[in-house]
Amino acid sequence: MNSKITLTPIERDRIIEMAWEDRTTFDAIFIQFGLKEQEVINLMRAEMKPSSFKMWRERVQGRKTKHEKLRNFQEGRFKCSRQRQINNNKISKR
Repeated sequence: MNSKITLTPIERDRIIEMAWEDRTTFDAIFIQFGLKEQEVINLMRAEMKPSSFKMWRERVQGRKTKHEKLRNFQEGRFKCSRQRQINNNKISKR
């Protein structure tokens, strides 16, 4: 990982969470935290159990949604019709 970047435990947790999300690209992680794809991979390797890291790598490798250039849509993001709205840190009821 880049020695210039110092991450707090909260930032590390968020990067790991973003890396697990199918629709969050490595480009988005780079824009927000300044970590390149290989640095994210190194972070995941260091922070996860070997079996979890292997499962994550198999899941991410070649996944179009993790790479901005491979996506087939230009803008916007997917939102499930059943996804709840978040207002003032509370999940609103339907």
